[in-house]
Amino acid sequence: MNLVDSSGLLEYFSGGNNADEFSKPLDNIESVIVPTICIYEMFKVVLREKDEDSAIKSIASMKQGNIVDLTMKISIQSAKFSLNNNIPMADSIIYTTGRMYNATIWTQDSDFRKLDNVKYFPS
Repeated sequence: MNLVDSSGLLEYFSGGNNADEFSKPLDNIESVIVPTICIYEMFKVVLREKDEDSAIKSIASMKQGNIVDLTMKISIQSAKFSLNNNIPMADSIIYTTGRMYNATIWTQDSDFRKLDNVKYFPS
């Protein structure tokens, strides 16, 4: 399984410098888990940068992946991880979700760069 975080999704859909790297897991969307917090972050950024129609279109393809809701178990484990590692809330939710699903996390976010099972691409 793979998890492409919000920074990777935005890079991919905007055609940024690292888009090809993120296309590797996204080309096999059936094996990608999508935490609902990534949907939130993606929608918010595209809505802020463009408009609501663009935001809706940006998350449409994400629905083809395996959507993972924020559960009580993920919330509690994420809070512990956040406190123990000084990682922001959204990033701790994304990382914990990935770990619970044995997924490799693909990202440009420097908060992840030294964590296990992460493919980090500096922006």
